[in-house]
Amino acid sequence: MLKKESKRLSKIKFSTKTGFNSVLTDFRYKFLNKFFKGGRCLEIGCGDGQGTKHLIPYFKQVTAIDGSKKLVYQLRRDIRSKKLITVISLFEDYVPKQKFDTIIMAHILEHVKHPLLLLKRAKQWLEKDGILLVDVPNANSLHRQIGVKMGLLKTVTDLNKTDIQIGHRRVYTLAYLKKDILDAGFKILKTGGIFLKPISNKQIEETWNKDIINAFYELGKEYQSIDAEIYIVCTLKN
Repeated sequence: MLKKESKRLSKIKFSTKTGFNSVLTDFRYKFLNKFFKGGRCLEIGCGDGQGTKHLIPYFKQVTAIDGSKKLVYQLRRDIRSKKLITVISLFEDYVPKQKFDTIIMAHILEHVKHPLLLLKRAKQWLEKDGILLVDVPNANSLHRQIGVKMGLLKTVTDLNKTDIQIGHRRVYTLAYLKKDILDAGFKILKTGGIFLKPISNKQIEETWNKDIINAFYELGKEYQSIDAEIYIVCTLKN
């Protein structure tokens, strides 16, 4: 089963270093960094490292794990810091040698086969007063709701062509994400959204300038329920 998952991961072609994906990743960490805590951070699913670079300045040690050898090797070339520890492993196989003050799962739960099991494993890796940050694409994003009205999607939780291409298995509503996190045994401290996105990434890349993009980032703070991404800040139950 795990070999099959490794093979599946190797076939997915997706980059957060180019186009609007890069911009959105930068916004994500710009927004979430206010919740960072402590000196040790675990990034579950580092991918090509576009998010990892935002973690290095905030922590004494960053452990970045991913199941793709290619992406981890790329990360090692791109970020040469003594703070960074990289691990090539499927999340299901990972056994850390220490616990972490902050654990980040950014755009991971929509990919994995058993998200609840991963959350339960992550609970064992978190310090008793630590913070877990979970961020996923939002099924109720404005652009997905528009897609339903245009007949491109039957419902906001349907997988579109891009979802399938980049390996999504599901699209979360906030209620669905909350349920998984609570069922895993976490306490929710805060929820919210990041970036108001009315059109596709490709359309943004072709028609928007930096000022428009920044304006919609700011608007996203006011319309979080329909933002492109949703996040949850949580901790262990007392």
